[in-house]
Amino acid sequence: MNIKRIIGDNIRGYRNRLDWSQEKLAVRAKMHNDYLGRLERGVQNASIDSLFKIAKALGVAPYKLWIEDSYKREK
Repeated sequence: MNIKRIIGDNIRGYRNRLDWSQEKLAVRAKMHNDYLGRLERGVQNASIDSLFKIAKALGVAPYKLWIEDSYKREK
């Protein structure tokens, strides 16, 4: 699996665990929801700044976005 897909799956997984819409996460991360959607689909490269904003909004350590299926390992 490629890194864009891993990051996208993790963002979506953590977001879904919080029962948040893409729009809610985008507002909390202070970014456009279209950009967030492209990240979740794995079609957009993410900047380090964006990943840190997303991780902070989700309440997870940024490195967890790089680990395949990390959202599944936490309960």
